[in-house]
Amino acid sequence: MIRVLIADDHPIVRQGLRTFLEVQGDIEVVAEAGDGAEAVKLARALSPDVVLLDLKMPVLDGLGALAELDGAARVIVLTSMTERGDVAPAMRAGAAGFLYKDVDPAALVSAIRAVHGGQVALAPEAAEAMLTPSSSEAVALTDREREVLALIAGGRSNREIARALDVAEKTVKTHVSNVLMKLGVQDRTQAALYAVRHGLA
Repeated sequence: MIRVLIADDHPIVRQGLRTFLEVQGDIEVVAEAGDGAEAVKLARALSPDVVLLDLKMPVLDGLGALAELDGAARVIVLTSMTERGDVAPAMRAGAAGFLYKDVDPAALVSAIRAVHGGQVALAPEAAEAMLTPSSSEAVALTDREREVLALIAGGRSNREIARALDVAEKTVKTHVSNVLMKLGVQDRTQAALYAVRHGLA
């Protein structure tokens, strides 16, 4: 069972999320918070697996809450589309995902499961908001390696990457190995976080 804490200052949003998530067989909503400070307090008390965190909240905003949580739970930022400039700061502060409130409900559930499993979940618009080609050139990745890294950051498996790029899975494995080596990271999760935090995805 994936234990989820919902943090949003709009009661109707919290209620809608709770109602939808609780019909999933593997997700349990353990608490709701109306502001960032309450979210931090509840997260420390209940140790949820995943926190759905709005950025614009009273008392303590989402970025402040992320800093206070300091990795205590896997956090998915779930905010309005106007907060595109907040993607990089949120990921640097430790978020494992960044989605917008117009996300398809099924995609939200998939993201919760992916983040709980150690992956990074980014809305396509969030990934695009962080795209800064100058920094990707600095790491000396090839165009194809950058494509592979962006797909890793999107939580895709080797098989899915192979299908997306129309190449053999063996070729993808080689690209992934090269990407990990060039970035100096140990695994796909670290590569995805590196990509997001350095504007490479």
